[in-house]
Amino acid sequence: MPALIFDCDGVLADTEQYGHLPAFNRTFSEFGVPVQWSVDEYAEKVKIGGGKERMRSILTPALVAELSLDDDSSTDAAIRAWHKRKTEVYKGLVESGVMPARPGIARIVREAHDAGWTLAVASTSAEPAVRAVLTHAVGNELASHFAVFAGDIVPAKKPAPDIYLLALRELGVSPQEAIVVEDSGNGLRAAVGAGLATVVTVSGFTREEDFTGAALVVSSLGDPDGEQAEVLEDPHGVGLHGVVTLATLQSLLDASSMAPSASHASSTGTEIP
Repeated sequence: MPALIFDCDGVLADTEQYGHLPAFNRTFSEFGVPVQWSVDEYAEKVKIGGGKERMRSILTPALVAELSLDDDSSTDAAIRAWHKRKTEVYKGLVESGVMPARPGIARIVREAHDAGWTLAVASTSAEPAVRAVLTHAVGNELASHFAVFAGDIVPAKKPAPDIYLLALRELGVSPQEAIVVEDSGNGLRAAVGAGLATVVTVSGFTREEDFTGAALVVSSLGDPDGEQAEVLEDPHGVGLHGVVTLATLQSLLDASSMAPSASHASSTGTEIP
C-alpha cells in the first residue's frame, strides 16, 4: 500500500506564527535573552530548518559576550536549555487549541487510514511538539497509526533529504510508493531530493516561495463543506475541484512514477544511522 507522509509545521496546523513564534519569544524573555522576533523577522527565521538552529542564529559575538557564553560547551548547553523550555511552552499552546488543524487534514488522514495507506510525519521540529500537533489535528485514535520521524535523528535537516530517506527506509516503501505533503520550499527540496512526489499546501509564511518540482501546489487540502482548495500550480493536470482527495494523491503518484527519478542520495554524503 502507498504511504502518505506529512510535514508538521504549516501542514498539519498553522503553527509557526501562532505557536512557534510566541514560544520562542517567551523563552527568550524567561532566560533573559534580549531578543524578541517580529512576524517579519520570524518569516526569515522559518527558512532555517530546526528550532535549535534558529536559536543559534541570534548568537552574535556581542550577544555571546553579554550572555557569558564562554565556549562551545556553554553555548550548546544554553541552546539545549532554551529549546527544552521552548518545546514545553509550545506544547502548552498546542493543547490550548489556539492552532486548529488546517483544512482537509483530518479528512485525508481518515481516508488514507481507511484505505490501508501507511501514515507518517517527517519534521525537523522536536518529537514531543510534533506528536502534540499531530494528536490535536487528527485525534488520539488516528494519531496512534502514525510513524513519527522528527528532531535530531538525521545528520542534516531540511532542505537535505535525510529525514525522508530515513522515513522511506523505516517504513519499508520505495519513493514511487510514497507521497509527501509539505508547505515550504525547503521541505519541498528535501522531499524531491529523496525522489518523492510532493503536494505543497502553502502557508502564510511560504506562499511566495519557489515550488519548482512540486506535483501540485494548493492553498490547502480543502474540505467539501468548508474551505475550498485554490489550485496554484497543477503540472500534471489533475483537474482539482476544491478538494484534494485520496484519488488525487493516487493519480499524482501514478504520474510521478512515470517521470525520471530524482537523486536519492543524502546531501551529507553519509549513511543515515
